[in-house]
Amino acid sequence: MRAGAQPLQVHAATGLLVGVRQVLSPHRDPRPAGVAPDLIVLHGISLPPGEYGGPFIEQLFTGNLPTGAHPYFETIAGLRVSAHLLIRRDGELLQFVPFGERAWHAGRSSWDGREGCNDFSIGIELEGADEAPYADAQYACLAQLLDALYAGYPLLSPARVVGHSDIAPGRKTDPGAAFDWSRLSIDRGQHD
Repeated sequence: MRAGAQPLQVHAATGLLVGVRQVLSPHRDPRPAGVAPDLIVLHGISLPPGEYGGPFIEQLFTGNLPTGAHPYFETIAGLRVSAHLLIRRDGELLQFVPFGERAWHAGRSSWDGREGCNDFSIGIELEGADEAPYADAQYACLAQLLDALYAGYPLLSPARVVGHSDIAPGRKTDPGAAFDWSRLSIDRGQHD
C-alpha cells in the first residue's frame, strides 16, 4: 500500500494494518506481559548500503538474505533483525511484525530511563541512508502511518517518536541528518 486518500487503520485484534502487504518475519517474539507500545523508533536502511529497491531488505527481515549476492552481505550473515514496518522510497508500506509483538529492531537501547526499547516500541524502517534526503512519498506515508498508530495505541503521541540514534547514541546514527523531522510536525526539542 502507498500513502493515499484511504486512511490507514490498525486492526485491534491482530495488530496488523488493514490493507497493507504483510511479510511476516520469524525474527519476533512476545512483548513482556502487560507491556503495550508507547514509543515509535524511526530507522533508515538500505541494502546494499546506499542502494535502493530490490528484495534485500525483505530478505534480511525474513532470514533469507543471499550472502553471495553482494560482498557486504557476508558481513551481516546470520543477523536476526526485523522491524514492524518498512516504508520504501516510493511510499510502499510493508508490515513484518504485528504491533502486539516485539520486533528485533533496536538492539542495545534505552529511552527515558528504560532499557531494551524493543519491549515497548514500534520500529519503522525507512528505505534510505543517513546522508541522502528521504523521498516525499515516504514522508506522506509516514504521516498517515503515525496518525493510524496514534489512533490505535493511546500511549503513542508525537512526543513519543524518536530516531534510532536517540535510543542508541554513539552506536547508531539513523535515520540520519538528512531526515527532516519538521515534515512530521514533531517538536524534537530535547531530542536534538
